[in-house]
Amino acid sequence: MILLVPADPLRPRRPDDHFAAEAAAAGAAGFEVAVVDHDALAGSGDASRAVTAVTAGGVAVYRGWMLSADRYAVFADLLADRGVILRTSPSEFRRAHELPGWFGALAAVTPRSVWTEGPDRVDFDRVRTELGAGPAVLRDYTKSMKHYWAEAAFIPDLGDAASAWKVASRFLELRGDDFAGGFVLRRFESFTSAEVRTWWVDGVCVLVGSHPDTPDDAAPPDLDLATVAPLVAGLGLPFVTVDLALRADGVWRVIELGDGQVSDRPATIEPWAMIDAVLGRGAAA
Repeated sequence: MILLVPADPLRPRRPDDHFAAEAAAAGAAGFEVAVVDHDALAGSGDASRAVTAVTAGGVAVYRGWMLSADRYAVFADLLADRGVILRTSPSEFRRAHELPGWFGALAAVTPRSVWTEGPDRVDFDRVRTELGAGPAVLRDYTKSMKHYWAEAAFIPDLGDAASAWKVASRFLELRGDDFAGGFVLRRFESFTSAEVRTWWVDGVCVLVGSHPDTPDDAAPPDLDLATVAPLVAGLGLPFVTVDLALRADGVWRVIELGDGQVSDRPATIEPWAMIDAVLGRGAAA
């Protein structure tokens, strides 16, 4: 098993500081580690130089900065030319990384959602009407702007067309060229806990921890995944994260499913624990 991490932009032979601890833990555990040029990979130009430091063949897991599904597919092709196969295929990455890919399987345990294909207002108004009046949260296929909650994420009433579009327009402005897929409108639900991030390999939960945004809020010891587990397993994805929060009525709800390769690790999960769970189990499987 090979761990691929982004290179430090100023010291391209070394791992980026954000992923250096995981790289060191993987090396200490006997796994091959190689760096890739994320800027070359994520850009719109020639990405071939991104993988020049990858020399060993085999099965690989990426732990790095976010990539679009299209650029991940380019990444996979470049690695395949070097005899390296990503454990998560491009189609699997898209299903995990983009909400329309996983929503259907988890619809029973996550807020009701509708989406467009693209940023047109006509389509936005169509799905806004479909979801119906009331509060909603706006995002695109891969990301919300929750840190701009009042201006680009929360819509108090979808029945107010002008106000809803104002939020959508600000969202588009902030996302810019990173806007992914289309608008997603999710029915607002009231939560009473911080989010918990869970890590899954081959449909099995291997780690439970705090969310990177709230690392000091420890995951509850009695987190019940019995309802969620068969749904996540049914997706058949090799490596994902599932973020959950406790709704006001005491029910745990899925906030997000994401590809584990581009999901941030909270500081409260030790690097060796991540490597043991993600690479160790994957190698054994």
